[in-house]
Amino acid sequence: MDKLSYLSQISVFDELPREDLMELDKMAPMSTIKKNTIIQTPEKYREGMYFIKEGKLRLYKINTEGKQFTLGILGKGNVFGEIDSFSFGTKDVFIETIEDTLLCSLSKTHFEQFIEKHPKLALRFLRALSDRLRDRDAMLEKLAFGDIRTRILHLLIKLSEQFGIKDGDYYKIDLPLTHQELANMIGATRESVSVLLKDLVNEEIIRTGRKSIHLKMELAKEHLELSG
Repeated sequence: MDKLSYLSQISVFDELPREDLMELDKMAPMSTIKKNTIIQTPEKYREGMYFIKEGKLRLYKINTEGKQFTLGILGKGNVFGEIDSFSFGTKDVFIETIEDTLLCSLSKTHFEQFIEKHPKLALRFLRALSDRLRDRDAMLEKLAFGDIRTRILHLLIKLSEQFGIKDGDYYKIDLPLTHQELANMIGATRESVSVLLKDLVNEEIIRTGRKSIHLKMELAKEHLELSG
């Protein structure tokens, strides 16, 4: 797929005419980053805007005890980055690829020039920012106040909403997830996550396979309300 086709699939650009996409194409180089690459740390953040064409990224923090807490997972069509006029709240976090990822980057200067010519895009970026911050705040609240069952249910529901593929009564989460990876996402031990997943299987809230999880969404939401 050529870069113009990729750009047209980015959610904030999907209504731009082809000539505007061609202008953006000239400004925005594209690069492929391998799976499990840390592309940003809190000490060294990426200035500019970045658009995900393919793949997935994980945004997380590490507490004083060395535990990781996932703030969000971004997939195809998502945007992240930091410039003066727009901040997606990613300056103080780690960003790591969890799949081979294709990124398109736009410098601060080019981004501001493009926004000046397309003011309606500014509103779309603001909506995307609002959605991102709302999701992050919800995740932080669950991580701060929820027990491990609450944390894992909230995470699985969010992943199903973002990356779920309907499969009968369940949603298959389109991510390869090990017990250790899930533990890293919620700041728990692999052993405690394994025990809890076994309980959720027995309760028919999830089905598991090799690096795969199917979630019964409505049942999970009911149990999350009860545990909250």
